Amino acid sequence: MTRISDTPSAWDERTQLTTFLDYARDTARAKCEGVSAENARRAPLPGSPLMTMNGVINHLRWVEYYWFQMVFLGEEDKGPWTEEDPDREMRIAVDFPLTQLLDEYAEQSARYRELVAGNGLDARAERTIRDGRHVDLRWILLHLVEETARHNGHLDILRELVDGTTGA
Repeated sequence: MTRISDTPSAWDERTQLTTFLDYARDTARAKCEGVSAENARRAPLPGSPLMTMNGVINHLRWVEYYWFQMVFLGEEDKGPWTEEDPDREMRIAVDFPLTQLLDEYAEQSARYRELVAGNGLDARAERTIRDGRHVDLRWILLHLVEETARHNGHLDILRELVDGTTGA
C-alpha cells in the first residue's frame, strides 16, 4: 500500500488539522489500492450487510458533503439518503465502480480544501448541530479527522476479510 505522511509542512493549527484530514483521506484511498471490483462490493461481516469497501468510501464522501455543504455552508440537502433509507449512500455504492467512487471522493476533497483555505477556523456553520449549537470550521475538521480515521479501521478489517491484504 502507498506510504503517506501525517507530518505537516508547518506547525500552525490550520496546517496540522488539514494535514491530518488529508492523511486520513489518503489512507482510505490507499486501503483500496488493488482490491478487485468484486471484493470492493463484498459485505463479509454477517451482521453488517451494508459494510463494503465501496460503501465506506461512498459514506466518507457523503459525510464530508454533509458537514461542509449542508452544515457549514447551509446548502440544501441533495444527499442520497432518505428518511426511509438513512444509509442509502452505503447501499447504492455497490452499483458504482470503486474507481469512480474514489475519483469522486478525491475531486470533492480538492474542492473542500479550497473551501477550508478560504475560511477562518473560527467561522461558524450556517446550520446547527443536534444540540442547537453552531459549530466552527475547526470542529468540523476535527470531526472529519475522527470520522475518517474510524472508518479507516473498518476498511482495514474489510480488506483483510475480502482478500487477506493487511497494511499499516
